[in-house]
Amino acid sequence: MKIYLDHAATSPVARLAREAAWPWLADDVAANPSSVHRSGQRARAAVDAARERIAAAAGALAAEVVFTSGATEAVALGLHGTLEAAPADAALVVGATEHMAVLAAAEREARRGRPVRTVPPGPNGVPDAERLRAALDAIEGPVALVAVMHTNNETGGRADVAALADVAHAHGAAFLCDAAQGFGYAPLELHRHGIDLATISAHKIGGLPGVGALLVRDGRALVPQLRGGAQERGRRAGTHPVAMIVAFGAVAEGAAHDLEARSGRVAALRDRLEAAVTALPGVHRNGAEPRGPKHLNVRVDGVDGESLRLALDQAGVEVSAGSACAAGSVEPSHVLAALGLAPDAARASVRFSLGLPNGPEAPDALDEAQVDEAARRFGTVVERLRALQAAEAPSA
Repeated sequence: MKIYLDHAATSPVARLAREAAWPWLADDVAANPSSVHRSGQRARAAVDAARERIAAAAGALAAEVVFTSGATEAVALGLHGTLEAAPADAALVVGATEHMAVLAAAEREARRGRPVRTVPPGPNGVPDAERLRAALDAIEGPVALVAVMHTNNETGGRADVAALADVAHAHGAAFLCDAAQGFGYAPLELHRHGIDLATISAHKIGGLPGVGALLVRDGRALVPQLRGGAQERGRRAGTHPVAMIVAFGAVAEGAAHDLEARSGRVAALRDRLEAAVTALPGVHRNGAEPRGPKHLNVRVDGVDGESLRLALDQAGVEVSAGSACAAGSVEPSHVLAALGLAPDAARASVRFSLGLPNGPEAPDALDEAQVDEAARRFGTVVERLRALQAAEAPSA
């Protein structure tokens, strides 16, 4: 039996998404939402309805939702689009443990000559308001944008985004929040939390890969990065993928419908798994509270991390080292390095991430029995690898 514990990378496509998308995949009538004929306007109405659903789930206005190909493009649009409208000498400030989509965009801005500063994380893997305030106070000159994630994709550390937004605004900066890991598992309120820009992704909550959104506070200047047509009010050109957008709207609404109960259920399963695996000798959790409900990152003494992940895969437990976007990298996690872990300890770490389908009638896809079985297989694999490595060690 395969046990899938890599929901932070992607969640299986939910029934809600399949049912919403299918009519737009099976329909014999091709429909571009930008066309003026009846089929085109029918498609436009479906896109607009999905936009309303996503906005409601994110505490935003429908006009503030800009569809993109995913969270990575949304980050690029939000970050570069904001900075291109700002003075060239105004600084960009990012958390040191951001997703590589943010860090790579920041590196590009630095190569263009923009001042870029990083903020160290707290013990849970994300910066707090005091660390951000200290970083901003140390900057001479204006600050254009602060980018700090909602929930860290490796440790699950959750930021107080409202407090961070307040600090950014007090220093005259806009606040961008990568909410790809938090959306659908914690309340995201664009206006109530004071967020200026937020990025979300469909496939993290059971939608189809290939669609996401940038939430842009009404009135904020944004220079488009993809130019061509006038789609998305001129903020992002390109034909809308109707089936994917409709499915995104369905899962966003479903996630909002049962967010508290489902998040509590996921957290209970995660805590059960954590108790079992950290009871094993030499297994330690990486990162502290507060954190979201679905992440568990642990390091294992005396075991090679790559061997551990491969052995777990062979045992039918699917996990990852951290961000799926960095899979195959020989470098230790920059998140764990920022938390003070030595390179060998960071490499000997694995990330479990749990999830459940959303929607009012979605069945549980993960239960206590599967979690217990995953922990049992983990213990067996760790014991076997330690025995193999001890046998291969040169004798004194």
